[in-house]
Amino acid sequence: MSLWKVAWRSIQQRSLSSVLTAVAMGLGVALVVCVLVIHGVVKKSFDRGAGGYNLIVGANKGGQLQLVLNTVYHLSRPIGNIPYTYYEWLRDHPYVEAAYPLCMGGSYKDHRIVGTMPDMFDDLEYSEGKNYEFEEPNRNFYYDEFFCAVVGPTAARKTGLKLGDTFQITHGVKEGGEPHADKFTVVGIFEPTGTPNDRAIFVNIEGFFRLKGHVHAEPDAVDPEETTASPADEKGDTPGAPGETEHDTHSPDHAEAVENAEEDHAEDSHAGHDHDGDIPSELKKVTAILVCTSEENLVEAMNLQREINGQTVAQAVVPGDVITELFDGIVGNVQLVLLILVVMVVVVAGLGLLVSIYNSMSERRHDIAVMRALGASRVTVMVIILLESILLSLGGGFIGLLLGHGTIGAFSSRITEETGVVVRAMQFQPTELILIPGLIILASIVGYLPALSAYRTDVAKSLQS
Repeated sequence: MSLWKVAWRSIQQRSLSSVLTAVAMGLGVALVVCVLVIHGVVKKSFDRGAGGYNLIVGANKGGQLQLVLNTVYHLSRPIGNIPYTYYEWLRDHPYVEAAYPLCMGGSYKDHRIVGTMPDMFDDLEYSEGKNYEFEEPNRNFYYDEFFCAVVGPTAARKTGLKLGDTFQITHGVKEGGEPHADKFTVVGIFEPTGTPNDRAIFVNIEGFFRLKGHVHAEPDAVDPEETTASPADEKGDTPGAPGETEHDTHSPDHAEAVENAEEDHAEDSHAGHDHDGDIPSELKKVTAILVCTSEENLVEAMNLQREINGQTVAQAVVPGDVITELFDGIVGNVQLVLLILVVMVVVVAGLGLLVSIYNSMSERRHDIAVMRALGASRVTVMVIILLESILLSLGGGFIGLLLGHGTIGAFSSRITEETGVVVRAMQFQPTELILIPGLIILASIVGYLPALSAYRTDVAKSLQS
């Protein structure tokens, strides 16, 4: 009979205490599994949240972290606006492959409203090689559908919005603000992406501009004296570039454009959504711009960032760097603390394993003496006790894996609904493989004392007793 089978028979003889010991170990392992899996999924969600673009350009008022939190994760408050003409310059910049403007500052039932262009859902990848998908009859809105919207799956569940529903945007990022008179119609709900965008509601940016108070009566071009000269300034098409005369703020044409824009908005509030006239670019502002540069030449992205940050109008942020700093500096530390706590729980369970086996030694001294009398060496007896400890530890680890992933699966829908992070029961992390050797080492350590006690068993005394 092999030593493994002898150890297993010994466990079976003490089935109740063995099961309780394994379950105690399993609870600790389940906590470790939950922390590792959720941490891994959250980190991927953090990284995926800023996927598809290289830079975020926003107002040069707040910090980089606030700009990323507001733009990528729809948290915090918008730090300010930049002229729409700045977006037009950036869109035509030789280093830029694509640029997507975002307008924020509204909400619906505590979910952020983001004004953008349909290109964001048609062309931008939310993760490497993955585009936004709409399952028919859901679809993206078109450029000329000013008052149409697409909704993230999490936002759709929590707000109750369905295809064809209409809603009014509330001014401000929290409930309690004044709702706008215009109504937007839901034309699509995109498939889950596992990014913060699942919690947001996206509207046509042109419709966002046509809401009351979103058209500025005075033009807001960039002041030439507040920007440093850049290579693009030589073209004369940089917003606020020296010598810019295309949009004279005192010209009769500009005054007429402002008046027509205000009249268009006033008519919209009462006569449906019949917007035929375009709003001049000088009257519009955006909150942030998602910028895609060449993937082959990252130097261009760095040069563009320096060029933008050399001005006083806007700031350019590499979202990946800010997210990594945030995750490593805050979330990573929280995970470390949690791991220390759950490892302590596992160690306590290991001590329970030690106590369980050690207390059983007094009952098993006669059996050990019989084994010795039949020819088993001291080392053989010691190895059997160690194998018994390892089997109990690995059994607890198996129970812990089932409990951990089962718990994640049971609460996955709730986690997704509340946070937008998609967690599944069968999502395994490579770090979970450390549990196997870790449990073997722990079992060997806690099993050494009982094994040593078995090694020192006095055969003669045990047989006489």
